[in-house]
Amino acid sequence: MKSLMQLALGADWDKLPPALQAHYRFGTTTDTGEMDIEYPRFMQPLLSVLRVFGALVDRSGRQVSTVVEKHVVGDRQHWRRTITYPNGKVIRFDSFWVSAVHGQVIEFVNPVLGLQMAPFVTENRLHYRGVRFVAKLGPILLPIPEWMVLGHTTIVEEAVDEKHFAMDFRLTHPLFGQVFRYSGKFEAASK
Repeated sequence: MKSLMQLALGADWDKLPPALQAHYRFGTTTDTGEMDIEYPRFMQPLLSVLRVFGALVDRSGRQVSTVVEKHVVGDRQHWRRTITYPNGKVIRFDSFWVSAVHGQVIEFVNPVLGLQMAPFVTENRLHYRGVRFVAKLGPILLPIPEWMVLGHTTIVEEAVDEKHFAMDFRLTHPLFGQVFRYSGKFEAASK
């Protein structure tokens, strides 16, 4: 079977290096690594509220141990992120992905709120361009303009070697600049 990313990218799937293909392979996979999580202080209250709804992480840190487990149930790919800080504090950030129109994917952080993204490959790197935030009400997807929420989303992932990849996720608001970023290096491994 093909993974959601393989379906979204089509023929461009073959342009991805092995580490990124392993990261997005169909089935159950686990990535392990470390992330840096950063945001301006003024974002703390908003991130704390968003965290209640399952969105993002409301604690910064450097080289924070992170495990990302993925598995597929039906047409959904479930992501379970376990982030363990040096003092032992653990934060879980779970989501699920579904296919969307025109080779896009939607990542839902709860049954209602999601981010629609358009993935594409350039020079062996996987890029995501945020399309819009969405609210799912039954079968209806209501668009929420990026500027009304946190801003524009960009993600870049690139292979470091055959098994490792680096990723960089950023939210940039048109008025406030970069309001959230997490980046790190991971080893992609299948179960």
